Amino acid sequence: MVFKRLKASLGSGVSVDTVLDNPNVAPGGELSGQVRFTGGGVDYDVEGITLTLVALVEVESGDSEYKSYEPFFRTPAASRFQLPAGAAHAVPFRLNVPWETPITAVYGQNLHGMSLHLRTELELAGALDKDDSDPIHVHALPAQQRILDAFGRLGFRFHGADLERGRIHGSSMPFYQEIEFYPGGQYTGAMKELELTFIAGPTSLDVIMELDKRGGFLSAGGDAFNRFRVDYASVDQQDWEGWLQQRLSALTSRRW
Repeated sequence: MVFKRLKASLGSGVSVDTVLDNPNVAPGGELSGQVRFTGGGVDYDVEGITLTLVALVEVESGDSEYKSYEPFFRTPAASRFQLPAGAAHAVPFRLNVPWETPITAVYGQNLHGMSLHLRTELELAGALDKDDSDPIHVHALPAQQRILDAFGRLGFRFHGADLERGRIHGSSMPFYQEIEFYPGGQYTGAMKELELTFIAGPTSLDVIMELDKRGGFLSAGGDAFNRFRVDYASVDQQDWEGWLQQRLSALTSRRW
C-alpha cells in the first residue's frame, strides 16, 4: 500500500486525452470537444483543467536563435473536483479562439513553418500534472484570403511563414506572424522579398507590408513599410490587385 501511494504521488496511472470535434477553425471562431481522463490507482483531488493555445515561436537571444512553444491564450475548462481511482470522466468544453490567432492553413494546405496546438492540463494535487497536446489548423478569414489571392495573381510566390517574438502596435499578442513571399512578374527586380503581417479584429483587419528592396546604381536597398486597414463589410467591393499595385509602386519607387 505504501508503494502504491508513492507511485500515485508521482502521477502514475492517470491519463488524459482531449478529443476535438473539429481541429479546423478561423480567427474569432470556436473550438469544441471533450477532455477525457481516467483515474489512477488511488483517489485524486483535481485542482482544475486548463486549456491553453500554444504556438511555435522563433526567439532571438543575443547572437543565437531558437524555437519554442509559447502560450498565448488560457482558459479554465473545469474547477476543483475529486477523481476516484480508476474512474473515467469526460468534460465538454467550448473555447473562443482569439481574433489575432495566426493562420496556419490556406485553401486547406498547411503553411510551412507554422505549428499551433491546444494543450490540456489536468492539475493534480500532490502529484505531477498530466497534459495532452493536439494540433489545430487555423484557416484564413475571407479578408485575409482575398489579399493573399491578390498577391498571388500579381506574381508573388509563397516562401514560408513563422512567428517572431515581439509586439506590434495595435496587437495584444506576444509575437507576430510573418508570411513571406518571393516576388514575381514586374516586381522581380524591385525587391528581394515581401512579408505580410495580419492583425485581425471582429470588424476589420490591419495589414502590414514589409518590402526588402533591391538597391540600384543610384539608390540603396533597404526595407519599406506600409500599413493599412481593411473593413470586412467592404472587402468584396475592392479591386485588390489594382489597389495593391498602387501601394507597391509607391513603396518600390520611394528613394532613400
